[in-house]
Amino acid sequence: MQGTKRQPDHILNVEGLAQLLRALRADAYRLVGPTVRDGAIVHAEIRGIDDLPAGWTETQEAGTYRLVPRGDGALFGFSTAAQSYKQVFFVPRLRLLKLRRKDSSFTVEHDAPVTSRLALIGARSCDLHAIEVQDRTLLTGPFADPDYAARRSDLFIVAVQCGQSGGTCFCASMGTGPRSTAGFDLALTELFEPHRFLVQVGTEAGERVLARLPRALATESERVAAEGVVEQTAQSMGRRMDTTGIKELLYRNLEHPRWDDVAERCLGCTNCTLACPTCFCSTVEDTGDLTGESAERWRRWDSCFTLDHSYLHGGSVRTSTRSRYRQWMTHKLASWIDQFGTSGCVGCGRCITWCPVGIDITEEVAAIRRADGACSGEGGAP
Repeated sequence: MQGTKRQPDHILNVEGLAQLLRALRADAYRLVGPTVRDGAIVHAEIRGIDDLPAGWTETQEAGTYRLVPRGDGALFGFSTAAQSYKQVFFVPRLRLLKLRRKDSSFTVEHDAPVTSRLALIGARSCDLHAIEVQDRTLLTGPFADPDYAARRSDLFIVAVQCGQSGGTCFCASMGTGPRSTAGFDLALTELFEPHRFLVQVGTEAGERVLARLPRALATESERVAAEGVVEQTAQSMGRRMDTTGIKELLYRNLEHPRWDDVAERCLGCTNCTLACPTCFCSTVEDTGDLTGESAERWRRWDSCFTLDHSYLHGGSVRTSTRSRYRQWMTHKLASWIDQFGTSGCVGCGRCITWCPVGIDITEEVAAIRRADGACSGEGGAP
């Protein structure tokens, strides 16, 4: 996506949004956006505006997710979808190659790269920052992942400014939301009475698509209303985390007794890493058929919470739940900064929501900070 100069804000009505989605499909984009499925709001392929979660929201707390009706017809009236866009670009399972026996040797076959155009609909700021974090790992480093690069290559992003914070959200603490400021082609703010959307242009591609739609210039009162939506969301975060000197805080507390406390509760189920939009652990497995005529190599998601993930010759490096939880949280909030120049946490809160025993990363940091005697403003639920 190429940037453009600051464009005036526009207004789309609900039919204008429907036309936007139709225009993207006409341009051969595959749409991935929020929709209701199996009792949750998830990111999945959609065909148009009728697939959006109209009138639905969710309540999220530690270990709790409930889909509930809003009653106002909002199309984006929720905080975060149950899963991120990680599954779209860094797919859970990928065949790397296939071997077929040919006489006394083998031929190597590779799957064709993904070439479809993709449009993300309703992307939130935390998830846009998560994509940027994954890019540093899988795209812009010295060894780019070819499958990830192919899936990211032709992307159109319609962001939505958050109008509601979730019970486990803390993006404001991480500087990753709730306002999207970059990384989108178009950004929408949902307004009511009447139901409409303020549109901000982020790129020339976004400007060209918007020019094909029925729209009006936003008034000053509509711009003020849109600002108020995001400001209210920022003031109502369900969690907060004091990130002052957090890297040094965790580095000097590697033997803190809090690691034993959390290990007693942690099930090692890997939910937090699978739900996290930035975790990128994977493993490689080889399979073969019974005839010995073919074999395949697959990459699949893994987690630093599994015993085998740190296996080297002779055994695993991290044999206890204590060491594995410490590795995850310290990497996410400290050593990631050394590796990639940014935190590995975007404050989406999914790790808190989807932990079966309700372990809260903001409270774990707060507990260590309190005992460390560092600055105040601990974290946890406000």
